[in-house]
Amino acid sequence: MKDRNLAVEHFFDLVDTVTLLSLRQNFLPPSADTAFAIAMSLFHPHSCSNPFISVSTDSGANPTADTNSSNDLCFKDSKQRIKKMFNQIELSVSSYDTAWVAMVPSPTSHRNPCFPACLNWLLDNQLPNGSWGPCRPHPLLIKDTLSSTLACVLALRRWGVGEEHMTKGLRFIESHFCSASDESQLTPIGFDIIFSGMVEYARDLNLNLPLRSTDIDVLFHKRDLQLRRENSKGREAYLAYVSEGIGKHQDWEMVMKYQRKNGSLFNSPSATAATLSHLPNSGCLHYLTALLDKFENAVPTRHPFHVFPRLCMLETVESLGIGQHFREEITSVLDETYRCWLQGEEEIFLDLPTCALAFRILRVNGYDVSSEALAGFAEEHFFNSLGGYLKDLDAVVELFRASQMIIHPNEQLLEKHISWTSHFLKQELSNTSKCTYCRMVAFYNFQVNDALEFPHYASLERLVYRRNIVNYDVDDIRMLKSSYSSLSIGNKDFLRLAVEDFNACQSIYREELEQLERWVREKRLDKLKFARQKLAYCYFSAAATLCSPELSDARLTWAKNGVLTTVVDDFFDVGVLLTNLAFNKVMAYEKMKHRQDLDVSIDCCSEEVEIIYSALDNTISEIGEKAIAWQGRNIKTHVSEIWLDLLRSMLQEAQWSKEKAVPTVDEYMRNGYISFALGPIILPALYFVGPRLSEAVVKSGEYSILFRHVSTCGRLLNDIHSFKRESMEGKPNAVSLHIIHGTNSVTEDHVNQELKHLIEERRRELHRLVLQKNDSIVPRQCKELFWKMSKVLHLFYMKDDGFTSHEMANAVNAVIHEPILVDQL
Repeated sequence: MKDRNLAVEHFFDLVDTVTLLSLRQNFLPPSADTAFAIAMSLFHPHSCSNPFISVSTDSGANPTADTNSSNDLCFKDSKQRIKKMFNQIELSVSSYDTAWVAMVPSPTSHRNPCFPACLNWLLDNQLPNGSWGPCRPHPLLIKDTLSSTLACVLALRRWGVGEEHMTKGLRFIESHFCSASDESQLTPIGFDIIFSGMVEYARDLNLNLPLRSTDIDVLFHKRDLQLRRENSKGREAYLAYVSEGIGKHQDWEMVMKYQRKNGSLFNSPSATAATLSHLPNSGCLHYLTALLDKFENAVPTRHPFHVFPRLCMLETVESLGIGQHFREEITSVLDETYRCWLQGEEEIFLDLPTCALAFRILRVNGYDVSSEALAGFAEEHFFNSLGGYLKDLDAVVELFRASQMIIHPNEQLLEKHISWTSHFLKQELSNTSKCTYCRMVAFYNFQVNDALEFPHYASLERLVYRRNIVNYDVDDIRMLKSSYSSLSIGNKDFLRLAVEDFNACQSIYREELEQLERWVREKRLDKLKFARQKLAYCYFSAAATLCSPELSDARLTWAKNGVLTTVVDDFFDVGVLLTNLAFNKVMAYEKMKHRQDLDVSIDCCSEEVEIIYSALDNTISEIGEKAIAWQGRNIKTHVSEIWLDLLRSMLQEAQWSKEKAVPTVDEYMRNGYISFALGPIILPALYFVGPRLSEAVVKSGEYSILFRHVSTCGRLLNDIHSFKRESMEGKPNAVSLHIIHGTNSVTEDHVNQELKHLIEERRRELHRLVLQKNDSIVPRQCKELFWKMSKVLHLFYMKDDGFTSHEMANAVNAVIHEPILVDQL
């Protein structure tokens, strides 16, 4: 086991090394196939008899579309750069916030600036077109540029310097002013109030803006409408946040209620500077002085800003499928974030996106965090008052995703968040759909649509990785009162590494699928005319969830047993000589379990039974022997018992159907969660995910409950979707039995709603058990397998029976057959 752990630790370094050696010889061993094969053979010798796997060399099988692009940047260099980013957060400079800091007067003389270095920075950093603005100019960031340019002009006017700069800046404002009312533009938070406030401040400075009086009146009218809206706690906080836009009309004593321990207002340099300009305060002065000591002559739009970008990095590498390369860094971020959480750090608890992201990531990784942390953001008014946080789409998406992490029955707060945030996001998606021609807006649309369409409990890892890779925005720009970007949030190294990793893993999956196709032919399963041929779907469900290359045995075990359960299920559905065939089959397994000799030619009364039995017998023996390398013992007896339980349960259902019997709901469900046939798929695969499972763990109540929960969810999901068909066939079904044993007023819709509620309860309890650390004896890696199967089920039954869904066919191709081409990104 020690050797295996060492191999896991160095697995991807082996891949890197082999890939580089291949490139130096000026040939590609069809992309990374051979590299992964060699690493696999070193890691797990019995999984691959020949380290140099023979693969197709046609263009469809080559994951690397651009060989030169692969040669440009080596795997290890990308990883090292990303590792450094975890500890070195870089944030773009904000000309908007720097301008407001430049406007702060000296405490000793109001005729001089307190921070002249900021003023000099403005003079040195005007763009050729006369503007100051976003870190990365973009056609949809004109409002941001207008706001930044006007703030810079005001700062220069305030201290009577840079006449030529002001003239050029005003000329830019005049020529682009129409964008101030353009709804298709990305709008900085508080723009309508802040921009109007700066126009008013320009009047006070006797600065003649080249704007028509009618246009200015429209600006003031929009601001006044927002300022007159109903009061709420969220509205008051928002007004304090945009203080620079309210200026001399602001209640500065009210604003000081929101001062943080570091002296800032909302960690916003602009809001803090505006406050200090109107109300002398040592805390504000200390914050801004410390800020300039750190950044010298220009400031970011937000500081401190440490927790959120590191969490974003963690989220990025995990969502792109490259988290396995950064386990040490991820653990460090998680532990540090949890420490900040326990200490009640303001950077987390007073900022919604950070709080929501931290809550979700910590809870998913098993840390004990309370959803009460999100109570401060419970008011919908906090988002829609004055159009403030309403424009912070990232914040709402983060809250929506975090609110799905319900694992306790009393978390009604999260239920409420799910309701209104999903409604808001659907509206926002509709509003921005007209702008999908723009990559930036398309990226926002992708984030919203992905969050709505694929809830966390129905998201398969490999599909998530592919969607995120294809839609990854290396120029990810976030928006507060001004835009900002960070190498930690959008970076080409993430994308390069993710594409290489995805395609290399995919080549392994294709090899494994070919191996399974040979197995089907060797076992003659393709000769069973009554059986559905669903190998691709069975293997897809394994590859999409058990992604790591070293989990080959787990994937193959999962897929083989998935194929066999499909065959057995179809066998019992045939109905021909049902009792004799089924009884004969069960007796065969009874003999096997008790180690009695079995003569296939005598005990199997038909060729179909012989094929099925032989395939089962051989596969169970193979699994038992393979498990010795992982578990140090043969698990054949346990796997045989799992299959025998399934066969008995299927025989029971077949007899009910044949005899037109009507079991009680409890009788049906006690049998039905087993007959749903997840046992042979999940339980043997647990032996191949890493940890050793003792007999005590396998026989524990926790192990049984995990299996019961996921199987019950699957049975009910299946019965809801198959109710009409099974009713016509005379088969027992959870929906029909609830109707039969209920009152006359019970309808199909009513029963479906009850069952969906039960599914939700079981799913959340399953998730809680998976995340639970205390009083748990089942290893986390094994518990994750139950949760992953639950995700498979919810995706398969999201719209229809997954085996007939066109979307699932596309998903199979996306995970197994279609490489990601670099030139398409």
